Amino acid sequence: MWVGFIGTFLFLRFLTYGIRYHFLPARNLVTSGGLHIHHFVWGILILLIVGFLGITFWSPRIHGWLAPLYGIGAALVIDEFALWLNLRDVYWAQEGRVSIDVAILIAALLGLYYAADRFWKQVVAELRAGLRFASSEEGRLLRRRPAAK
Repeated sequence: MWVGFIGTFLFLRFLTYGIRYHFLPARNLVTSGGLHIHHFVWGILILLIVGFLGITFWSPRIHGWLAPLYGIGAALVIDEFALWLNLRDVYWAQEGRVSIDVAILIAALLGLYYAADRFWKQVVAELRAGLRFASSEEGRLLRRRPAAK
């Protein structure tokens, strides 16, 4: 999910920057009759589909495939966070900077979550091993016995 989010967000920023400043071909594939469909719409659709599949198919195997798709959908939505926050197209305006700030915050929090996730799993594993040792015969022999009165 984290890699899907960061990769998609960077790709979107590169693509929109390239189209705006004319070093990428400006193909208007997301218009229909003069209506521009912003990419957060596609992100919402992806999130809805992934959420439905994640709830419907309760399997760790399928969740591994859904996680990157969820990250892609989230990046499509967060890239235009400022637009739906201001209810107008501020993608290239000063107000549009909030989308970048929120994306950086989300990427950092996801990174911390994944780093801490491994840490806490290791802590739990070591605590379990310690408890198993303490309840074993060898662990009982090493415990101090109270002095007789």
